[in-house]
Amino acid sequence: MRQSLLFTKTRREDPSDEVSLNAKLLIRAGFIHKNLAGVYSYLPLGLRVIEKIKTIIRTEMNQMGGQEVELSALQNSDLWEKTNRWSDAEIDVWFKTKLHNQVELGLGLTHEEPLADLMTNHILSYRDLPKMVYQFQTKFRNELRAKSGIMRGREFLMKDLYSFHADEADFERFFGLMALAYERVFAQVGLADLTFKTFASGGSFSKYSFEYQTISPAGEDTIFVSADKKIAINEEVYTDEVLTDLGLNRNDLKEVKAIEVGNIFKLGTRFSEALNLNYLDASGKTKPVFMGSYGIGISRLMGTVVEALADDGGLVWPATLSPFAIHLVLLGDKPEVIKEAENLYKELLKLGVEVLFDDRPISAGEKLADADLFGLTRRVIVSDKTNQAGKLEIKYRASGEIIHLTSADFINSFK
Repeated sequence: MRQSLLFTKTRREDPSDEVSLNAKLLIRAGFIHKNLAGVYSYLPLGLRVIEKIKTIIRTEMNQMGGQEVELSALQNSDLWEKTNRWSDAEIDVWFKTKLHNQVELGLGLTHEEPLADLMTNHILSYRDLPKMVYQFQTKFRNELRAKSGIMRGREFLMKDLYSFHADEADFERFFGLMALAYERVFAQVGLADLTFKTFASGGSFSKYSFEYQTISPAGEDTIFVSADKKIAINEEVYTDEVLTDLGLNRNDLKEVKAIEVGNIFKLGTRFSEALNLNYLDASGKTKPVFMGSYGIGISRLMGTVVEALADDGGLVWPATLSPFAIHLVLLGDKPEVIKEAENLYKELLKLGVEVLFDDRPISAGEKLADADLFGLTRRVIVSDKTNQAGKLEIKYRASGEIIHLTSADFINSFK
C-alpha cells in the first residue's frame, strides 16, 4: 500500500472527548473513527490489526477442534425467557427493539441460548458429542459507562466458543486444553508476561470461573497476582477460603489493576435443561448435554495491546499484529533516491511482504512522526544519506534498535 493512497488521516492532538490511551492513540493514528460513546468504526489500518488477531485466535480454535459459524445478531425473546435472561431485571444491558407487529427482539450480547437451541437439531446421540462451535461476531451491550475506548464498547467484536459434552469429565478435559490455547493466544499478541489466569466467581455455574487478566493501570479490575505460580485472584473472590484452596499466602501476592481480556466458564446443564438439549447415551437413557463457554473480546484485546505496549511516540505493535510488516519511508526528492525506494518497494511486493510505502511529498519530520505514531514493527529509511552509504537504515519500533543492511541483503532476508 502506498501511503499517499491510504484511507486515513493522522492528528497531532488528542481527541478532546477521549480519556483512555487506546482511544486517543488509535484515533490520532487513523486506525479507528469514533461514531459515539462506545461505538467505533475500524479504518483500514485498524481492521488489519483486527484481522490478524482473528487469524491467531482462529488458528488456535481450529486446532482445538472448533468449527466456525456466524449466528444472527437479532434475538427472539422466547429463547431467553426460557432461561430467565430476557428480563432487564436479570440482564440490564439489553438493546431491545420491536418489529412492526410489536414482536420484541434483542441485539445479541452473548449466544448460549441460540446456539444451544440450534444444537437440538444436531445433537441426538452420544455419538454426536463432543462438539465445539465458535464465531467472531459483533455484540451489543447497553453499558452505562463507555469511557475506556475500544476496551468497553456498546458495540464490540467478540470470539465466543461453546463446547458440548456428554459429561463433566469430558468437559474438564477440554477445559484444561482450552486454558492452554488461551495462554498461547495471549503470548502471540505480545501479552504473555502481563497476562494471568485469574480465579473469579463462577456465579451459579461453578465455584470458580477463569478470567485472563492483563496487568495495566487502565484496568477496571483489581487482582492479586502470584508471580511464582503465574495465577491471580480477582478481588471479588479474594478470601481466606480461596487462598487456602489455591495454596497461596497473602504476603506473597501483589495487588494490581488489570484488564479482563478473556474468560472460560463451566456452564454445566443449565441451558441444556431449559432448552431441551438432550442426547441418548450408550444405554439409551436421555441425558442433558454438558456445556462450556469461552470468550475473548477481539476489540478489547486490541485496545489492551495498545495500553500495554504503546510509548511516548505512539503505538507499538508486536510483529504478529503489525498492520504491515515493513514501513518503507522515503526521505527526500532526489530522482536516484526515489528510484531506490520504488525498486525496493516492488521487490518486497514480489516476495509477498506486507509493505506500507510512505511516498507522500511532505517533510521528513512529518513522515517520521507518523511512522512512530503508526507503530509498525520495522521502519526502513531510504534517503540521500542511506544511498551514499550504500545501506538501508532499519529501525525496530519496540526496542529502538537500528541496523544497516544493503538492499540486497535486506531483500534476501525474506527469501
